Amino acid sequence: MYQLLADALARSVTVSIDGERVTVPAGSSVAAALLVAGRIPSRASAVSGSPRAPYCMMGVCFECLVEIDGVPQRQACMTIACDGMNVRTRSASGEGA
Repeated sequence: MYQLLADALARSVTVSIDGERVTVPAGSSVAAALLVAGRIPSRASAVSGSPRAPYCMMGVCFECLVEIDGVPQRQACMTIACDGMNVRTRSASGEGA
């Protein structure tokens, strides 16, 4: 049992976040990759412009919306990071929520 867990943690995937390559353990969410990369904030509120970042990490708050492989408004906390994935934050694109 413990060996299976150790093997899973030993694997990793590399994603691109705003052009920066970030390596995270396999099975990590895109939100976890954002946090590892220090991409905080990852977007701004459409109403007030205040900074936003992954918060609840379970799909309830929608504060972690990013563009993933060209598809906008994806919840980073509900998406598993895959090798070669291209993530674009709204902070980088200059867009609001």
